[in-house]
Amino acid sequence: MELRLLRYAVTVADEGSVSAAARRLHMTQPTLSRQLRELERQLGTVLFARDGRTLVPTAAGTALVDRARRVLAEAGRLREDVDAAAQGRTGRLTVTFSGSGINGPLGAALGRLHTDLPDLDLRLVESFDDQAMSQGVLDGRYDLAVQRLPLASGELTATAWWSEPLSVFLPATHPLAQGLARQPADLTVLDEIPLVLWPRDVSPRSYDEIIALCHRAGVSPRIAAEGRTVQTLLALVAAGFGAAILTDSHRTLRRAGVTPRLLNHTTTTLYLTHRTDNTNPSLDRLLDALTLKPH
Repeated sequence: MELRLLRYAVTVADEGSVSAAARRLHMTQPTLSRQLRELERQLGTVLFARDGRTLVPTAAGTALVDRARRVLAEAGRLREDVDAAAQGRTGRLTVTFSGSGINGPLGAALGRLHTDLPDLDLRLVESFDDQAMSQGVLDGRYDLAVQRLPLASGELTATAWWSEPLSVFLPATHPLAQGLARQPADLTVLDEIPLVLWPRDVSPRSYDEIIALCHRAGVSPRIAAEGRTVQTLLALVAAGFGAAILTDSHRTLRRAGVTPRLLNHTTTTLYLTHRTDNTNPSLDRLLDALTLKPH
């Protein structure tokens, strides 16, 4: 049974006449009369009877109209649901990100998306392993990875998105932190204090990047301690174990006992990594929020 026939029956019941219903439906009266007869033929019963100058539903017609109202309402909601999914306003979007990313513009963009699309199932996964993030995108576990060192793959699109300098986070009592907190430091200062780093098994590419940074400055890094979270690294710094090299946005954490100093001539870039063939419309929504579109 076609939805339009149900809509015709409901409109006739509401208006009490075929002529008034035809005007509301923008149809001719003879056409609407034929459609009602077709509906009665399909159901094998009379749906409307005349009461004076008004058409009123029969018992069968009342049953039909009552159910038709619910069916039409549900059909309307179905269309809304389909439109919302097609426009990326519902469904699921899974984003994995490095800890450094959330302190910058990523956090604000995700917040806007969460506010603007309250029906979207937005799932966020923090990760310290760039290779695992890219692999998760390849496997379909993540729609987007916001990461520093994406894998090179023909199946991935990795777009440079946001760059920021690195800083050395020093114990507040260390001589390198005295009176110089706002002045950038040369990489050679890394020769004057041991480092606290991620364990290499947690974030091998980030670990290697920091070691390479030291070697570039002619410094042989001395590793005093390791920590598996930013909070642990900064706690070790505050306790005087050494200095941590982190993206400058981590200074927003304002850890007591820690003083950050920019490192001259250093930068790190966050990439937006997604499968090239990802068709999730919510991904377009997020990339719009991040001011980029996939190509």
